[in-house]
Amino acid sequence: MSSRDPRTLQTEATLEGEQTLIPGVCPITVCDRLVLRMGTPLRPRAAQKPLDIGLFDGAARNQFDLF
Repeated sequence: MSSRDPRTLQTEATLEGEQTLIPGVCPITVCDRLVLRMGTPLRPRAAQKPLDIGLFDGAARNQFDLF
């Protein structure tokens, strides 16, 4: 009966604790995470104000009393 030696398994320290890595699977590195983040579109840091002026004012278009 042959069993794998648990000392040969690689482990990785995470915020949740020590985790065992699957043999043949590389852990995700900081560089991998940065490349993934760089490929995603930018998001605003603050909530955007609605553009309610002129051509983009949806409420102004509903003024049917002018016709």
